[in-house]
Amino acid sequence: MTLPPLKILQVLEPSGGGSGRHFVDLCKGLSARGHDVTAIYSPLRAEERFIGELQALRLSAVHAVPMTRSPSPSDFKAWQTIASIIEQGGPFDIIHGHSSKAGALTRMRKPGRHIPRVYTPHAFRTMDPTLGKNGRRIFGGIESLFGRYLTDALICVSVDEKRHAIEALGIAADRLHVIINGVSPPPSGRQLEIRQRLGVRKGAFVFGAVGRLSRQKAPERLIDAFSRIARERPEAELVMIGSGELEGAVRSQIRASGLEPRIHLDSEVNGAEAMQAFNALVMPSRYEAMSYVMLEAAASGLPLILSDVGGASTVLNNGANGLLVANSDDPTELANAMLKVSDRCRYASMLAAANARKHLYELESMVDETERLYRSLVP
Repeated sequence: MTLPPLKILQVLEPSGGGSGRHFVDLCKGLSARGHDVTAIYSPLRAEERFIGELQALRLSAVHAVPMTRSPSPSDFKAWQTIASIIEQGGPFDIIHGHSSKAGALTRMRKPGRHIPRVYTPHAFRTMDPTLGKNGRRIFGGIESLFGRYLTDALICVSVDEKRHAIEALGIAADRLHVIINGVSPPPSGRQLEIRQRLGVRKGAFVFGAVGRLSRQKAPERLIDAFSRIARERPEAELVMIGSGELEGAVRSQIRASGLEPRIHLDSEVNGAEAMQAFNALVMPSRYEAMSYVMLEAAASGLPLILSDVGGASTVLNNGANGLLVANSDDPTELANAMLKVSDRCRYASMLAAANARKHLYELESMVDETERLYRSLVP
């Protein structure tokens, strides 16, 4: 039996990074299957590349609704605008909010016909180990309240995130669904070209990092660790792809290290494209749920060095295709892991193991499972 297409509203606040990648991929995949998809995004933190990709999908409608990251008096106006789009553009079968702000605004309902609400946090704020007691109480209280009473289905992107939702937030397990992010086949064949563009020496062993220059991603940990191994590994170079609020501090730290010719910071090269230039991916984040960078690197067959955060166990068989390190501001363990992975014999073994796993993270599986969940919620 052929099922009728669904009318779906997708809403996102932070349009950059992994959440933006997920949003575009999901909208594209659902639209390609014949569903009627409307998208709402916030222009306040939207990257130009994200807007171009979203508009190129030719969805039923794309709306820009300003939403701030933190709680703000403007939230009421954003909620009213979203409610108006729901009334005028509907009736929708599913409303899916991505990230904490869009998740809250889409789950606060007006009276009327029940439309199932789906929420994907893309890492609960309370997963940040540096969040203070007051912040944990406020954000945790909101997530717990909305998760228990205003959510039909909550999508966790890793088993670690689901465990956190149950143990830290008290959300019922039957409301939680683990759907691991998927990625398109990674680009290949341009290693030399991209290395030249980045200024990397021929024959260098490249440690690569991709992500916003933010406290969550801990770029300062990576520079500290690389500085410790630079003398012992003269052939090693570090490539960091990203921009963000810590860019000034990161550039100052690079200058202070005395390793400017060997540390390359770039925000123009696409992260997935840049991975062709890497020998190994290093991700020293303070917290994650299931990072797209991890998935793209795993799908590219790269050995991984990851801090012990959400999603790491999904892509990393510790000691086989990479190394897991403590989530710590002390760079000693991270530096030692970089030395081990760049050892010629050990690297060859890890590279083989990484290539054997790279088929496990397909985009179509993510769209399949999300569509199946939607169907289960619609009468």
